[in-house]
Amino acid sequence: MPGTDGKVGLVFVSHSPKIAEGLVDLASQMAPATSLAAAGGTDEGGIGTSFDKVSAAIGEVDSGVGVVVLADLGSAILTAETALDFLDDDVQARVRIVDAPLVEGAVAASVTAETGGSLAEVVAAAETARGASGAVPGPDAAAAPADDDALRRTVTIVNKDGLHARPAAEFVKLANTFPSKVLINGKDSKSLLGIMSLGLIRGTTATLTTDDQEGKPALDSLAALIESGFGEA
Repeated sequence: MPGTDGKVGLVFVSHSPKIAEGLVDLASQMAPATSLAAAGGTDEGGIGTSFDKVSAAIGEVDSGVGVVVLADLGSAILTAETALDFLDDDVQARVRIVDAPLVEGAVAASVTAETGGSLAEVVAAAETARGASGAVPGPDAAAAPADDDALRRTVTIVNKDGLHARPAAEFVKLANTFPSKVLINGKDSKSLLGIMSLGLIRGTTATLTTDDQEGKPALDSLAALIESGFGEA
């Protein structure tokens, strides 16, 4: 079976071949081990969508765990729905079309898929983009009241470009390896878009907190990753 064994695959459907291919390039920077496929443009390479391209892309990334399809404009969703209708029942049962902002949804879903998230978790990650696309990064998001009993660590962002997409993805991947729920400036450390919405630039501080009294290893590891500068300091 194609796709990446054990991982949910992703298909990006766009009216533009360049947009779909560009999304694969972008998402693969943060999810290099996840199967990603572009289904952009018509069969002739023009602006539009293609039933055959979407069907082929689903088959290309389906490892049996599930496939998430993200699309840009209305008719792209219709094409994806038509392709879904023609799949065998067992394949159709593990394919989900998610109505979410294409770029933000693709990035969030890719990182969750890369960490081994289930089909439901990858869908949920893509859907977080619905609220994140209009978010304006800024210091207001840094307010992070926490329970007095919470464990906490405060660290300074040292990498020159701050917590942009690549280091944020590395942070989320590490957070997903721990069962404890850790917040960073009040945002879930397992939410890529939530972290990126913080707008953490070089020199700003990040406060990591957890109410889980067993969460110290997670706090220490996440703090150490930030202090390392993600290889960019």
